[in-house]
Amino acid sequence: MPTITPFLWFDAQAEEAAALYATVFPNSRICDVTRYGPAGPGPEGQAMTVVFELDGLRFTALNGGPHFQFSEAISFVVPCETQDEIDAYWEKLTANGGAPSQCGWLKDRFGLSWQIVPTVLPELIGDRDPDKARRATEAMLKMTKLDIAELRRAHAG
Repeated sequence: MPTITPFLWFDAQAEEAAALYATVFPNSRICDVTRYGPAGPGPEGQAMTVVFELDGLRFTALNGGPHFQFSEAISFVVPCETQDEIDAYWEKLTANGGAPSQCGWLKDRFGLSWQIVPTVLPELIGDRDPDKARRATEAMLKMTKLDIAELRRAHAG
């Protein structure tokens, strides 16, 4: 079976974005950069494509111009075991122009959407006890960055 690789279209920030992501996530690196030559269509020397890995998952980023923008229709989920992990990813991905949203969603400074989610969340909001699940869900819906301790308190009642 072929390997499926996310392909991200940037205006002109593919190399900058890949460099940021490679510093945010462990076991990540830039693998290859292909640059535009004199034939273009981008400025000669600018990165055309950037192949990078985030914790072993390969991505390709393209500097394709302003024709397409990211939307929340596509996002990347980052499962976190601890609040410290949530806080660290949240801080790094919202830095320098990123924006928080609600329910653990954010946009980084390039407009790419991320979900920073505690691994315990499905257990809390999917509890077989409907009251516990409702309380946890209601708490989550009021949050921007998710707070594990608060979600657990709401779940417990």
